[in-house]
Amino acid sequence: MIGYSALLSRLRVQPWAIAITLLLAACQTSKNAPWLQGDRAPGADATGSAAVKAEQKPRPKEKTNPEPRFLFAGPYPFPTSITPPPVPATKTAPETAAAPPNRDSPGDSRGTATDTAPPLSFKPFLNRPPSEARDQTVPGLRSSVPMPASGDTVRVALLVPLSGTNARLGQAMLNAAQLAVFAFADKKFELLVRDTKGTATGAVQAATVAVGDGASMILGPLLSASVRAVGPAARAANVPVVSFSSDRSIAGNGTYTMGFLPSAEINRIVAFARSKGILRYAALAPDTVYGETVVRALEAAVARAGGSVAKIQFYDPQADDFAPAVKALAEYDIRRQALLGQRKELEDKEDEISKRAHKRLERLQTIGKLPFDALLVADGGKRLQSIAALLPFYDIDPKKVRMMGTGQWDDKDIGAEPALLGGWFAAPSPVARSDFENAYKATFGKSPPRLATLAYDAAALAAVLARGKNGADFSAAAITVPSGFWGRDGIFRFLPEGVAERGLAVMKVTRKGPEIISRAPDTFQAAQKTYN
Repeated sequence: MIGYSALLSRLRVQPWAIAITLLLAACQTSKNAPWLQGDRAPGADATGSAAVKAEQKPRPKEKTNPEPRFLFAGPYPFPTSITPPPVPATKTAPETAAAPPNRDSPGDSRGTATDTAPPLSFKPFLNRPPSEARDQTVPGLRSSVPMPASGDTVRVALLVPLSGTNARLGQAMLNAAQLAVFAFADKKFELLVRDTKGTATGAVQAATVAVGDGASMILGPLLSASVRAVGPAARAANVPVVSFSSDRSIAGNGTYTMGFLPSAEINRIVAFARSKGILRYAALAPDTVYGETVVRALEAAVARAGGSVAKIQFYDPQADDFAPAVKALAEYDIRRQALLGQRKELEDKEDEISKRAHKRLERLQTIGKLPFDALLVADGGKRLQSIAALLPFYDIDPKKVRMMGTGQWDDKDIGAEPALLGGWFAAPSPVARSDFENAYKATFGKSPPRLATLAYDAAALAAVLARGKNGADFSAAAITVPSGFWGRDGIFRFLPEGVAERGLAVMKVTRKGPEIISRAPDTFQAAQKTYN
């Protein structure tokens, strides 16, 4: 269970902001769970409160594939913008050694001394006062060792790297999980935070302690190796694991993967491209397990769509120069030699037609059409920028070849590379995520990393399942409910084999960032029609 008072002191969030945040969150959690009812997106009534109404119109497949349950209902419970009241500011007392500052936590959002108002209490959200807990030695986090649970206490463990190379991401995922707990959990819910240290050994130790402390579900770990290591101990205790990995090979036998699957992204984008008449594809991918996974998914999706993959080119992701790979994909040398040969034939001819043809060829780099109409570039970040800049240089014209990508293109700054403008990729709709990002920034003073929504949705799911009519239900039947759930990345559901199926949108790269050109489906019935 998190020591919230100490966390407050480190975050240095303004008391007025936390007050409004907690008031709204408390109002949300004090109600019955309307997101368990939701068949449609909830609207606001005259007073602004969320109301989920059952859909009146019957549908043929309602019993096998109803609409998803909602993990959030109505207005987001955390304010995205607040006008602070005028409060006199004074210097704060020095922090005590018992609560060292978190180096990753933001400072005061206004850049001034903190308010004189007394610190707010998170006690209504806890099962016991923080003073009854003992410190746990987790670097960068003041947590606590759980006291014996009461009969109705529901404990869920969050396993994230709070130290090691992925510590910043782990801290952000912890922050996101806390937002979900405040929004959805009741007083019986406890989140046990355990540091995996970014290693498989650390994950096993964290899971063992969590199970011993009475955790009924494990959220995390982050890396596939850690998830694989945790699996046996969790299965032996009959504790389900909802991991943040995208490696489908680790799913099953009580382990579920929340991560975004490359195969789902490829299926969506190929189905959309096929609807636009594209049949010939090529792939440029890193020579890694991820790259091979993407290529296999592309081949399978294109085959189902009745098209063909004309060219596949792998490259060393550690290379300093990607030109050889791009050059080979473009068949640049062959097409260049063909151009030079035609120029030479026309040089000695004096007729007007030959002169015009020669002049036209002087403006070209190569001659001859490429054997593909769409190119999938399976990378992101700086490597994607470096590769994309080489494509026009080796005469792969983005105006003639449709650029396509994976979820790694889901970056608001992707439009800075001209060669990618107009490109397509599949990803969760950014609409719901934008509310989360605003709330996260308002609470923690900085923008969340892309994967933070996984921790939010996982924690929200755990809180929802913990509030069942007959008590907490973390059974496979409850986790894999066919209707699925609405989360901050749109609809998702766990298939019986343990992987997450999602409703994805198709995005187009623009100078202002990605924009939706094909909406994400609202139900999995609609998703099946969209992808097939």
